[in-house]
Amino acid sequence: MTYQIESSHTAEECLKALDEVLAKGPQHLAKFDWGCMSGDHRGWATVEAKSESEVQNLIPTSLRAKTRAVPVTKFTPEQIRSFHQK
Repeated sequence: MTYQIESSHTAEECLKALDEVLAKGPQHLAKFDWGCMSGDHRGWATVEAKSESEVQNLIPTSLRAKTRAVPVTKFTPEQIRSFHQK
């Protein structure tokens, strides 16, 4: 399943948040896009996981309370057409 992660932190927490994500490895850091340089202290990532608990394990403990993980899907044109027929 695909999840969209949004993780928030304050300007004061920024460096710690980045360090904690980096501590999980450079490949993990590469999954995230950050708004910090524009003053929006959030990170976003799209990840594949088997469950929401698996997604939570990707997030450093100190950031989990400020993180949302939303299951997301892509729609095909055929699916959208079928929605109109229901």
